[in-house]
Amino acid sequence: MRKFVPTSLPVVSKSALCSRLALAVAAALLIASPAAAEEKVPSPITQEVLIKASLMTLNDANVTGNYSVLHAKLAKSLREEVTPDKLKQVFKSFTDQKIDFDIVAAKAPVATKDAVVDARGALVLRGYFEVAASRVTYELDFVPSEGEWKPIKLNVDVKPVAKN
Repeated sequence: MRKFVPTSLPVVSKSALCSRLALAVAAALLIASPAAAEEKVPSPITQEVLIKASLMTLNDANVTGNYSVLHAKLAKSLREEVTPDKLKQVFKSFTDQKIDFDIVAAKAPVATKDAVVDARGALVLRGYFEVAASRVTYELDFVPSEGEWKPIKLNVDVKPVAKN
């Protein structure tokens, strides 16, 4: 398991973040079409919605210690393999270090690789967010599950950015 370093992030009002997250969730419901999901890479806007909705759900689970909603939003195949308690163990270092990266809702993701649908039929998204003195790096994989793209891989790392 990686070591995570607590970071100092800028303050953003919860109402602003909630508004952005609500908009992202609404957009995801409108544009995350499962029929198209199996065949082609979704639009950049849909990719951003998937990234932010997944990261905000993970962040909320880490901040509250309640992983039930995160578990419910996973692809069915992954939900059958892990429990909310197992998710809590996996992300324990975030909770222990009180890592809160909700600021990513207000930032644009930076892709490190082009989005692809791989041989498994999984949408593979790789990138990061620059937030203050930190970088939130993500590796997210989604598969069509129950009519929408749902996560089968959530790998997130928060590290300070090296100063020149």
